[in-house]
Amino acid sequence: MPARNKIIELIEKFDKFYKQLHSPDYNETELRVEYINPFFGELGWDVDNKQGYSQVYREVIHEAKMKRKDATGRPDYSFRIGGVPKFYVETKKPAVNIETDPNPALQLRSYIWTAKLPLGILTDFEEFAVYDGRIKPNKNDKASTARVLFIKYHDYPEKWDKIASIFSKEAILKGSFDEFAESTKAKKGTSDVDEEFLDCFFKPTPVHKLR
Repeated sequence: MPARNKIIELIEKFDKFYKQLHSPDYNETELRVEYINPFFGELGWDVDNKQGYSQVYREVIHEAKMKRKDATGRPDYSFRIGGVPKFYVETKKPAVNIETDPNPALQLRSYIWTAKLPLGILTDFEEFAVYDGRIKPNKNDKASTARVLFIKYHDYPEKWDKIASIFSKEAILKGSFDEFAESTKAKKGTSDVDEEFLDCFFKPTPVHKLR
C-alpha cells in the first residue's frame, strides 16, 4: 500500500506551518483534527464513525475509558475490532519531543500495560513511536525503553507499507498486527527495532519520494 496523496499533503502542510505547530499555543485537539484523524483514516479506520455504528461497535473511541477499576487516565484513541480494543494511540503536541522525553512514553505504556494490549502508538505526527505493552513500565525508564518502532514524518512515504502492514484495519483483520506483535517478543532491548529485524518481517518496498 503506497503512501496516498493525502499523507503527502499532510507532510507538506506540516512543513509549511512547522514553526506555528511548535508554538505552545498549538494544542493536542487541533493536532488530532488536522493530522492524526486523517492519518488513521488513510489506514482504513472510520475515525469519525461515518458509518453510524452504535457506541458498542464503533471502530475508534476517542478518550477511551479503560475497563479496569484501578486504571487512571483515558487514552486519546482506542482502535477496535468488533468492540474489542486492539491498540491505543496517545498524542502529544509537536512541541513535545517524543523521541527523548520519557514521560509521554511512560503514560502510553502505563495505558497499554494496564489494558494488556501488545502494542501502542505515541505520536505528534512529527514522530511515530510504537511500544511493546508487555514490558512493565518503570518511572526510571528512558523514552526508548520498550520502543519497537520509530519513524519521522518525512519517512512516512518510504515506510508507509510497514505502517499499514501493522496498523491498518485490513492488517488487523488479516492477522498481520498479531504476527508483528508476536515477533517483537524476542526484542526485549531498550531501543528501536533495527532495520535488519524489520526487513525480516516486511517485504522490501519501493521508496515513495515527496513531490
